[in-house]
Parts: sequence; C-alpha cells; structure tokens
Amino acid sequence: MAVREQVYGFFIPSVTLIGLGAHKEVPAKIKALGGKKPLVVADKGITAAGITEQVTSLLKADGMECVVYDDTIPNPTDNNVHDGVEVFKKNNCDSVITLGGGSSHDCGKGIGLVVSNGGKIHDFEGIDKSDKPFLPYVAVNTTAGTASEMTRFCIITDTSRKVKMAIVDWRVTPGVAVDDPLLMMGMPPALTAATGMDALTHAVEAYVSIIATPMTDACAEKAISLIFQHLRPAVANGQDVEAREGMCYAQYLAGMAFNNASLGHVHAMAHQLGGFYDLPHGECNAILLPHVEKFNLIAKMDRFIKMAELMGESIEGLGPREAAEKALEGIRKLSADVGIPSGLIELGKRYGKDVKKEDIKTMTANAQKDACGFTNPRCPTDQDVAAIFEAAL
Repeated sequence: MAVREQVYGFFIPSVTLIGLGAHKEVPAKIKALGGKKPLVVADKGITAAGITEQVTSLLKADGMECVVYDDTIPNPTDNNVHDGVEVFKKNNCDSVITLGGGSSHDCGKGIGLVVSNGGKIHDFEGIDKSDKPFLPYVAVNTTAGTASEMTRFCIITDTSRKVKMAIVDWRVTPGVAVDDPLLMMGMPPALTAATGMDALTHAVEAYVSIIATPMTDACAEKAISLIFQHLRPAVANGQDVEAREGMCYAQYLAGMAFNNASLGHVHAMAHQLGGFYDLPHGECNAILLPHVEKFNLIAKMDRFIKMAELMGESIEGLGPREAAEKALEGIRKLSADVGIPSGLIELGKRYGKDVKKEDIKTMTANAQKDACGFTNPRCPTDQDVAAIFEAAL
C-alpha cells in the first residue's frame, strides 16, 4: 500500500489492432484520426523487405497521398529527427505513420514532437515537456520486442554528447497501434532473439519497479510467461505463426507494464552503450539484465521467486534466496538458447566496436542521470554501476 499521497497513471493507445492482417486497417485508421497526407517513417531494411511498399500501396489504393522517410538508422539520432521534420514540412504532410521496430517509432515520435511543438528534439528530454497536442499518429509494428508502437517513450541519440536522450511524454503515445504477425514472419533469428529479450527486460524491470501497480503486475507476469513459452520457437522457426502471434501479445503486454511502471538500471545502462558505441539496444539489455537483477535481488526477493515460477524453473524445496536466484538462471538459459553474446566485449566484436573498460567511468556518470534508473528497486552508487558494467564485459 502507498505510504504517501500518490497518483498512478495508465497510458495506452486509444485503439490497438493485433492479429493476422491487421496492417490492412492502416488507411482507415489514419483517416479516422484526421490524417490526409501522412509521412511514413521507416528504415532501409523495412523498405528493402518490401514492407514499406505493402503499407504505402494500401494508402494509395485508398486514394491517399503519402511521403516516405526511410533514412532512420538503428539508435535514431537528433539528425534523423531534424531531417525527417524537413521532409514533413517540405511536403506539407499532416500526420505520421511509423513502420518498423523501435528505431522507426522513436524517430517518428521525435518528428511529431518537433512538428507539433516547434523547437528542437533536445527540448523534450525528460518527462512531459511538450505542451501541444500530437498530430494524427498510427504506429505499425514489425518486431516483437520494443513495444514502441504503444508507449509514451521516445529514445533519441544526442550526437554531440553521445548520449541517448530519454523522452517520456504521454502525448507521443500513438493514437492507434498495429501489431500484425504477418509483418514479423521475415525477421531473422538474431533480430527475433534481440527484440524478444528486449521485451523480457521490459517485463522484468516493470515488475520490480518501485511504482509497479496491480495492473502493471498483471501485464508483466503474463508477458514473462508468454516470452518463455514462445521466444525459443520463434527464433527456431520464424514461420511459426503461433510463436509469432504469442510474441506479439507478449511484447505488447510488456509494453503496457513498463509504459506505466517505467524501467530500471538495465535500460539506464543500455542507453549508454547505445549512445557511446551505437550497439543494438535489445542485445545490450539482454547482456545487462542478469547482472543488474542480481544487484536488485535483495530488494524484491518475493518477486524474483514469482518470476522463477513464471519461467518454468523448479523451486520446490529451495529457500527464498535460492528460489529467487532461479529467476536469474532462467534469464541466462533463455539468453544462451537464443544466441545472445555472453558479454559486452563479444557483442562489440560482433558489430566491429571496441568496448573498453576505460569508458566505464563516463558511461556510469551518464547512466546515473538517465530517467529510467529512477524507478530501479535498489539505488546503486557510482561504484555499483561501474562494477555491473565490468561484470557484464
């Protein structure tokens, strides 16, 4: 029970469409929100896969003009947002459709914030910094992990500081979220694994957050259960429709959890790895997750015991500490099974980046300022954060 006056919010899109063929509803939904000429924000991979064309052809068949901005990069930057705003204004667009995973959605949210409010994307770092209504916005998801298609979070890299800006604003919550397993069938195993572990991180961090509520708990618990049921099959066989649909629901439920209970130091630290080295967010989360939660374990031991059960770990006959540690074991086993690198140095080598111990001091200082860390169940010192980074190397 609360020990002081506090009001909890619960933020989700007004409408969510989940299921096979859901993306075909995009033209009707953007029109219903008042959009007449949307900017479609994607990335080159989505366009090369033919998914951008799938959506834009539906819009054109319905008599709508649209403009494509697909220069979004992984870990989208302030420059991406600036360029997207220029394309939006030059073509007199009036709405946004984001198409892809977290990068496209974050970039589109950033574009919408600046178009609606003026200024620069840097002006919105922090919580609820906008003061004008967001433009008509439909988010179409193509991965099962980030849940960015339904959240109030927008993460943009500040290229001058090499820091990911955490923008949390209820106005960027999409008006309509679309999750269609058909658009996820072509995801390669590595991306399926990374985005799935990102979803698990969302659920776990929300579950142990200091502002978790019974509503977010229900979402997080179901998400954890579904991820352990469906992620391995989805990685093993991308054409497994049941596994793909299961992960759609899992990642969305995890999004409902963290969108309202927020996150923790896994994300606060992963943002530094993304900003500093441009490493992929999902894999950074996956590597950091067991290390941060080992630190958090004594603060929420009962919750780790429950998570172990949801993961299918046997805790019969174990004491509380041993039972709680089974959750950490479950995370490590799942991560290994789906091919996540064992440490940050190995991850860096995979992407041609040199992750160095001497950078930890800077990343630690920045992680301690990240808004995601404010709801972590245990307050780490700088030395604690540095030690976790070192353990994860």
